[in-house]
Amino acid sequence: MLDAIPTEPRRLESYVAGRWQAGTGEGQVVTDAATGDPVARVDATGIDMGEMLRHGREVGGSRLREMTTHQRAMMMKRIGLALMERKEELYAISTATGATRSDGWIDIEGGIGTMLSYASKGRRELPNAHVIPDGPPEILSKDGSFIGQHILMPLEGVAIHINAFNFPVWGMLEKLAPTWLAGMPAIVKPASQTSYLTEACVRLMLETGELPEGALQLICGRTGDLLDRVTCQDVVTFTGSAATARKLRNTPAIIENAVRFTAEADSLNACILGSDATPDSPEFELFVKEVHREMTAKAGQKCTAIRRAILPRALVEPAVEALRARIEKTVIGHPADKETRMGALASTDQVEEVRRAVEAIGAEARVAIAPGSVPEKGAFVAPCVLVCDDPLTAKAPHEIEAFGPVCTLMPYDSLDEAIEIANRGAGSLVASVFTDDTEVAKTLGRGIAKLHGRVLFGNRLSAKTSTGHGSPLPQMVHGGPGRAGGGEELGGMRAVKHFMQRTALQGTPDQLTAVIGQWMPGAARRETEVHPFRRSLAELEIGDTIVTPARKVTLEDIEHFANFTGDTFYAHMDEDAAARNPFFEGRVAHGYLIVSFAAGLFVQPDEGPVLANYGVDSLRFMTPVNAGDSLRVQLTAKQINPRETDDYGEVRWDCTVLRDDAEVVAQYDVLTLVAKQQRDL
Repeated sequence: MLDAIPTEPRRLESYVAGRWQAGTGEGQVVTDAATGDPVARVDATGIDMGEMLRHGREVGGSRLREMTTHQRAMMMKRIGLALMERKEELYAISTATGATRSDGWIDIEGGIGTMLSYASKGRRELPNAHVIPDGPPEILSKDGSFIGQHILMPLEGVAIHINAFNFPVWGMLEKLAPTWLAGMPAIVKPASQTSYLTEACVRLMLETGELPEGALQLICGRTGDLLDRVTCQDVVTFTGSAATARKLRNTPAIIENAVRFTAEADSLNACILGSDATPDSPEFELFVKEVHREMTAKAGQKCTAIRRAILPRALVEPAVEALRARIEKTVIGHPADKETRMGALASTDQVEEVRRAVEAIGAEARVAIAPGSVPEKGAFVAPCVLVCDDPLTAKAPHEIEAFGPVCTLMPYDSLDEAIEIANRGAGSLVASVFTDDTEVAKTLGRGIAKLHGRVLFGNRLSAKTSTGHGSPLPQMVHGGPGRAGGGEELGGMRAVKHFMQRTALQGTPDQLTAVIGQWMPGAARRETEVHPFRRSLAELEIGDTIVTPARKVTLEDIEHFANFTGDTFYAHMDEDAAARNPFFEGRVAHGYLIVSFAAGLFVQPDEGPVLANYGVDSLRFMTPVNAGDSLRVQLTAKQINPRETDDYGEVRWDCTVLRDDAEVVAQYDVLTLVAKQQRDL
């Protein structure tokens, strides 16, 4: 079991090439944000960064790449569930970072939830394979003998994650999730101020025994010459200040080797109250509530926190008074106390940085709500609200981020002004718009989207279900252009692909089928005596095909289908009307009649390994079918996708419906669930 934070500083260790190792230098003492007491000593002097990279590349990477995407996803699920079982150990340590229980929930359970979400998305959205097709095949020759296909495969380097102090658990797990799902090992370097919590979480993950050797390494302290050793197969991610991001981005090895570098940096996020709001409207209340919450959650030390609150000029003073009422009820104190609603900043150094930033912003703004009293010990700062009366000419409020419980109100006189003010942030992670007017939402949304990674709209209808301004979600992009760094740390499969190489394959269909492990259009088909539906996953092979007998479509079939289903669209029922249609020469068969007849032709009806049909993908009707036409089906096993924890898997079949054995009239993928082994019947 992990113990709570000790009263005497403990020397943190780095996890290097499969062993825990302490630094050999004096290091840096980090303190409890709420009490100022020493917590840990942080030092990585003497750590061999070259050994870490070699171990990750040669051991961790190879072992992760031996696993399929679903195996890696299941590994992440087991780790996430194990962390959830021991979350209280992390909560006990988290208070030293200045986080209240609710702050810790964002960091700890939010991080674990992100990993579990990626584990689920990986199993749902990616094939259980080593090679991931990216998009459909491209037919590059008239006869189909030369085709192209983009694929994704893991980079064969190490992902180096340099993280910020404000979310020592979430900041690590939200990056590890897409990294591991992609098949890359990682080296995590947390910010020193809160690295003791990151180290504790790493120890818990390693104790699960789920991680392949080399998949995760940890640096507690400085990175030394680590970034001087990166290659084109490595990835570097950074969360922190824009100034540090620029410095790291210009590391010679990163530039010379075209190393993938992504940053999530300073962000002067905006919240806009629509021009339709009034002081007694629900949207005004939501706006004030959100600004207050983003000022006080994590003591305002969130990369997504609202720094600029933009609102109609007439509503500035009502907003100040509404914020004052909320701030006066906000209890500031030790984060472990149940009555506390706002804890401390992460370190005493941060207190001075916030004060300097407020002073600089105050040169072009007035203090509307001055900071109140706070506990003497610890890194406490009370909320501060400023008002910049002329935000279109001011500079400091759009350039300086006070990384704490500070927000500047900015009035506008038109929606165009509101857009210009928001965009003065020069690139932000998120903006929110509170309005009940769809035209206002359209104008503001289209006006600010280009300079914001995410735009959240809020009103009375979504008030109970919205995740709010400051909550990054694993399904949605977390990142932003310009000042915000240009990265996309989250965003579903977008983030996973950042750790994979996209390669364009070109060749014959048979060659690409062999490389990818998925049947390509034009590749060889194997017609067998045994119907493919009689084969289990253990027996079925890519390319197994059935070519069905033909079935003639009659006018009686068309009329029966129309009357039976109720689809009496004129093109099926009225010869003259159908002939006037530019696509038809006369009455035609229903598209779904064609699909139904196709199923009747290729399905083997007996009980067997095929368990269910669960859908079709990419259905297209290519050519009209008239009464008298004969239809035949080619059904080919295209992709076999076994499920890791079930006794069945998914088979994707290429279904081609032909008219008179030559012309393609319909093309689609049929999806079935098939037993892994023959069933005892």
